[in-house]
Amino acid sequence: MKKTELPLGVDLKGKVVVVTGAGGVICSVLSKALAAAGAKVALLDRTLEKAEEAAAEIRAEGGIAYGYYANVLDLKVLEECRQKVLADLGPCDILINGAGGNNPRAQTDKEYFELGDEDNKDIKTFFNLSDEGIQFVFNLNYLGTLMPTQVFARDMIGRKGCSILNISSMNAFTPLTKIPAYSAAKAAVSNFTQWLAVHFSKVGIRVNAIAPGFLSTAQNKSLLWNEDGTPTARTGKIIAGTPMGRFGEPEELVGSTLFLVSDKAAGFITGVVLPIDGGFSAYSGV
Repeated sequence: MKKTELPLGVDLKGKVVVVTGAGGVICSVLSKALAAAGAKVALLDRTLEKAEEAAAEIRAEGGIAYGYYANVLDLKVLEECRQKVLADLGPCDILINGAGGNNPRAQTDKEYFELGDEDNKDIKTFFNLSDEGIQFVFNLNYLGTLMPTQVFARDMIGRKGCSILNISSMNAFTPLTKIPAYSAAKAAVSNFTQWLAVHFSKVGIRVNAIAPGFLSTAQNKSLLWNEDGTPTARTGKIIAGTPMGRFGEPEELVGSTLFLVSDKAAGFITGVVLPIDGGFSAYSGV
């Protein structure tokens, strides 16, 4: 197992960090980096085995970490998890709201609606998107950020050095085709980040977000890769629209994360949504 290397000398010793969605690729990488910086990490995921596996990898490197089952859309479960974290590690200092994702039920088959599509029963258009799919995606990303904050931010009130980091997306700045629910939900996460930064500004809690550009993960595999492993046309557009000419790597989110959660490095920064996108948001396509 490759030892976690940190791009910044951020010291988080004594801090308790709660990470939702910690069994996923991105948040497991962030969890390992936070632990390597000295934090005690609570890894929350709806698949307990994934959370425990990531926690075990952290402990194997000498870090302190525990995996917990959590449903970010269930306040009762979240509160039960909070009590376990309090008993095992202590009160939460830093919350990383990483749970989220898209779902095929909430995406159209085509980028553009065209005449005749309304009569074509073989394609999924805007008009026959599943309301259950839309609600699932929106709730997972927006409520799945708001509800863990309602639970774990209680431990931060009036304490120094506490912060919340949300995971937004480049979709929040410019919506992508095919995925209206995911784009709208991430825009809501960015707006909520700013709202919450103001709301908590008098009680010592900073709130920021990172907005990753395009990473190739299991969640977007069907959009980016054909079944035979070749890139889809959408992948071609992404690479063409990203000046750095490639997908990002989860490890490239670590530096920004450590910076924003560090009170010493970013103590006067709150309400910021930081793009990490290889230049995608700066490029007009011309």
